[in-house]
Amino acid sequence: MSAASDPLRDGLVVAERPEPGAPRTYEFPSVTSRRLPNGLSILIVDLPGRPLVSATMVVVGGAAEEPAAQGGATVLAARALTEGTERFDAIELVEASERLGASLHSEAGWDAMTVGVDVPADRLSAALDLVAEALLHPTFPEPEVERLRDERLNDLLQAQADPRRRVEEAFVGTIYASGSPYHRPSGGTRETVQGLTPAQLRAVHRRTLHPSRATLIVGGDLGGQDVVGLAERLFGAWDGSGASGAAAGTITDTGTSLGRLVRVIHRPGSVQTEIRVGHRGVPRRIPDFHAVSVMSAILGGLFNSRLNMKLREEKGYTYGAGAGFDMRRGAGPFSARAAVNTDVTVPAILDTLAELTRIREVLVDPAELAAARDFLIGVFPLRFETAGAVVGALGSLAVHGLGVEELVSYRSRIEAVDVEAVAAAARAHLQVDDASIVLVGDVDAFGPALEAAGLGRIAIERDEVAGAPGPIAEAPGPLDEESETGPTAGAEEPEIRVVATEPAGEAAGEGPTEG
Repeated sequence: MSAASDPLRDGLVVAERPEPGAPRTYEFPSVTSRRLPNGLSILIVDLPGRPLVSATMVVVGGAAEEPAAQGGATVLAARALTEGTERFDAIELVEASERLGASLHSEAGWDAMTVGVDVPADRLSAALDLVAEALLHPTFPEPEVERLRDERLNDLLQAQADPRRRVEEAFVGTIYASGSPYHRPSGGTRETVQGLTPAQLRAVHRRTLHPSRATLIVGGDLGGQDVVGLAERLFGAWDGSGASGAAAGTITDTGTSLGRLVRVIHRPGSVQTEIRVGHRGVPRRIPDFHAVSVMSAILGGLFNSRLNMKLREEKGYTYGAGAGFDMRRGAGPFSARAAVNTDVTVPAILDTLAELTRIREVLVDPAELAAARDFLIGVFPLRFETAGAVVGALGSLAVHGLGVEELVSYRSRIEAVDVEAVAAAARAHLQVDDASIVLVGDVDAFGPALEAAGLGRIAIERDEVAGAPGPIAEAPGPLDEESETGPTAGAEEPEIRVVATEPAGEAAGEGPTEG
C-alpha cells in the first residue's frame, strides 16, 4: 500500500463505526424461598457449574437505627463479630476458615448487618457453622475492640486530610438535619467513636439480632445439599431475645430547609476544588425507580452522561464528573460531583446547575434515552457472573423488603421507560433551587467570582491546618457566613451506592460500610 493511501496516516481505522448489537437474552436464576418457625427467611439459588458457594446472613437494622451518641457502633460491632467468639479467638477463627479454604467476613452499613462466607461447595456445612458462631456467639474482646476503634479513629484523621472524603462529610452534614443519622458518616465521628466500649457493642448486637429481621441467602453449585436442614440445625433455636423487636426501626431522614446554601471548606493553596451539588434524595422503594435509574444514567451515570460530556469533554475542567441517588431504606442523598482546577470552580458549578435544570425542563433526546437504556439492560447480566454477585443482589432485595421479581423484570421495566417518564422523574426528584453547594478548596482564589455569581448564602469554614476543620469564618466582608446573595437570600435554614442505576438497592462504589 502506498503512503498516499495509508489509512493510519489519514486517521481512518474503520470505514464505518460499529453499531452495538442487540442485548442478549438473560433470565435471572430461579430462587427457592423458605421460612423457619422462628421467622428466619431462607433464599436458595442453585447455580450449576459455580463450585465456589456464597452464603450470607443479612439482618435488617444498620447504622441508621443506632443512638446518635453511639454513632459508628453498628459498623464497629459488625467488624468485631469475627474477632472472637465463645469457641474461637480471632486467630483461631481465621485458621478455622482457612482450613476450609473459606473467606469469612462481616460488615454493616446504613441498612443492615451481614455475616457471610465464600467456600467450596463440599465444605458448606462447616463454613455455615462458622457463620452461626460469629453471628450468634461473639464475645467482643476488649483488646480487639480497642484495636478496631483505634483503626477507625486513625481513618477519621486521614479523612480530614483527604479533600474528597472531607467534602462528602461536609455535604451530608449540610443537607440533613442534625437529628438524622444521615447527618454523619455511617462509621461515626471522632466524638462518638472514641467513647465506644465492648459493652456498647454487645448492646447493639443484642438490639439488632432478631430472626424475623434476617435472611440467609445461599448460592452456588449446591448439588442437592439440604440447605434448609443446615439452617434449621444452626439457626433454628435462635429466638432473638434481647432484640428491640421483630420489625426494623423507623429511620429519621429529615433534611434541612436552608434553601440554596454555598458552604466552603477553605484550604489555602489547594490547586483543585472538590464540588458537591445536591440535596436530600429518595429511598429505594419508590414507584418510579426505573425512570429515576434511566434519568440518573443520562445525567451523570455513564461516561457519555451530560455532566461528564460537559465538564470533561467539552470544557476540560475535570477528569470525570457524575451524579446519582444513594438510595437507602430512608431517603439518601442526591449529589452531582466533580473535582476541578481551582480557577474554573465557579464556571463548573454554573454548568452543573445548568445541566440539572435542563434535564428537568427539556425532554431528553431519543438517542440519549436509547443509549442509557441499552447500557443498563446490556450490563445487567454481567453483574451476576459469580455466586457472590447473585447472593449480594438478593441480599439487597431482602434489606428493602422487595421480591425477586424486581430482578426478573428489571430489563423489561427499564426498556419501558420513555422520554416523558424521564422528564417526570427529573421534575419530581431534582430540587435544583434548593440544592446545596459544598466546596473544599482555596476560597481566596475563587471567592470573588463565587460571590459575583449570586448562587445563594455563602458560609466559609477555615481549614488552615489539614485535618482540623475550623470554625465558621469570623472576619467581616462579603464572604462571611452572613453574606446573602441570589434568590434565596433571607431564606430559612436549608435542607447517597442504591445508586439509581442499580436494581437492588446498594450504593455503587460505597458498599455497606461507607464512610
